[in-house]
Parts: sequence; C-alpha cells; structure tokens
Amino acid sequence: MDQFKKIVLVGLPGSGKSTFGRELAFSLNASYLDLDQLIENKYRMKISQIFSQLGEKKFREWETETLRDVLKSEESFVLASGGGCPCFNTNMDDINRAATSVYLNVEIDEIAERLSISKSNNRPMFSSLDQLGIKNKLGELLKQRKEYYDRSKLTLRSSEISIKQLIKDLTNLKS
Repeated sequence: MDQFKKIVLVGLPGSGKSTFGRELAFSLNASYLDLDQLIENKYRMKISQIFSQLGEKKFREWETETLRDVLKSEESFVLASGGGCPCFNTNMDDINRAATSVYLNVEIDEIAERLSISKSNNRPMFSSLDQLGIKNKLGELLKQRKEYYDRSKLTLRSSEISIKQLIKDLTNLKS
C-alpha cells in the first residue's frame, strides 16, 4: 500500500464508494474509512439528524473539518467520501493535494437500480422517490457535481470498476 498511501473515492450516491472502498482497502492492506461514518462518530449525530436539525451548511462545515483531519493522517487508507463532499469549500483541491482521488463513474441507470432496491438504507434524499424520480435526481446531482468529479486523478467507468483495474491505473499513475 505504501505506493498508494491515501486513496479517496468520489462519485454519486450509490456509485459503490463504500462497497468498493472496503474491498480495495482489504486488497491493499489499508484502513477503510467512510467520511459520513467518521462525521457521525465525531459529532455523535446521524447525518440525517445533522441535516434536519442543523442544516446543510453546518453539515458541510463539519464534513470539511473531518476530511481535512483524515487527510493529515500519516496512515494508509481508502476513504469513501460523501457524494457531495468534493463540491464544497476547497475539498476537491485538498483531496488532490493529499491523496489519489478516484472517480467511480457509474451509469445513472445502474445507480438508480441499486438505489431503488435499497433506498430505505440511510438515503433520505431518495427514499420517497420512484425509479424515474431517482433517475431524475441523480441526473440533477451529476450536472451539479460532474465538474468536481472530473478533476479526479483517476476515473473508473462502470465496466472498469475492479480492484485489479484500479491497481493497474494507480501503478501507471505513479510511474
């Protein structure tokens, strides 16, 4: 893992950052971190509670603080960022300065399918939406966030998302 000390996964909600991140961390013998989980642990509130009780502005402030703390770490890690994390404050610049950013660019139809199957799993943004509503919401998010995601050092498209492919791309990036 030394040559890939810090990896930060970015992408839309449901793109697989958490699932892929766990597998990648295991393969690289690194720690797996989930930014939302770190925020919940640090501030002792669920993300949904932070949004409903304190608002998005406070959440984004805490998200940036927590991200900066993680990026200062000397430990090797794979971090699954929140879908909006790269788009606020100087987060994407901070990520790219301290780590290798990887954009999981998954087709909206594929994400919508995943979210419609498991939409009750801590995704309040999508919980009241049907399949078409989920696709439309994802399309809106992608329009707003794509410019940030595209600043990632590496991009893996749906068909390329594999540990083997990412390690190959990381090796090529380092050479």
